[in-house]
Amino acid sequence: MKPICFIGARGGSKGVPRKNIRILAGKPLIAHTIEAARKSKIFSSIVVSTEDKKVANIAKKYGADIPFVRPKKLATDTASMNDVLLHGIQKLQSLGYTFDTIVVRDCTVPFIRINDIKGSISLLKNNKCDIVCGVYKQHHNPYFNMMEPNSKGFLHFSKKPKSSIVGRQQAPTVYQLTGLFAINVKQFLKYKKFYMPKNLAFEIPYETGLMIDTNFEFQLAECIAKMKLK
Repeated sequence: MKPICFIGARGGSKGVPRKNIRILAGKPLIAHTIEAARKSKIFSSIVVSTEDKKVANIAKKYGADIPFVRPKKLATDTASMNDVLLHGIQKLQSLGYTFDTIVVRDCTVPFIRINDIKGSISLLKNNKCDIVCGVYKQHHNPYFNMMEPNSKGFLHFSKKPKSSIVGRQQAPTVYQLTGLFAINVKQFLKYKKFYMPKNLAFEIPYETGLMIDTNFEFQLAECIAKMKLK
C-alpha cells in the first residue's frame, strides 16, 4: 500500500506574507515540495490541504490533488497541525482513499531530498514506532548557548546539564525539526496528536533542512536555490 503525501498550505502567513506561493527560483514555494514528491514516485496521491483558492489552483497546476477544502477555522494562526492532519485523514478516508502511512511535508522546507523522504518511510516501516521526524543536529543548544529569563528577568541556561560543559561539542545532542514526518496512520488516529510515545529521528543534512519563517530565511533560500541551479 503506497503512502500519501500531505502538504498543509494555508493562504495566510505572518512572518512572510503569502509565503507558500511566493516565487523561489522561478516557481511558487509550494511547487518545489510538490515536484519533489512527484519525482520520488512513492506516493499514491499528493494532497494539499488549503482554504485558499489561489494556493489550490497553483497546487493543481504542479500536480497535487485538492480533494477537499480546509475549513477556515483550521486555517487561522491558532489552528494546530494535529487538527489539520486529523481533518485531512478523516476526509480522505471518507472519500475512499486507502493508506496506512502518511508523509507530512511542510512546503516552507523546500530542499528536503527525495532519498530522505524514502529513508524516513523505510525507518517507519522497519521499526515499531508511531512517527519518524526528519531532523538535523542543532548547534544552538539549550545546555550550552541558549538562555531564558527567570521570573526576575535574570538569564539562566534553558536546560541544566548534569555536569559542567566547557564546549558545545560536549553538550548533549539536540535536534531541529525540519518539516518532514512519516506517520503511522493507525497510531495517529489512536492518539490524535502529532508527537506520540514512539518518535524516531531520521537525520538529514543541515543544509537541506532550512525552514522559511522570515524574510531573511527566504533570502537565504534564494541563495541556496541559485547555487543548486548552477
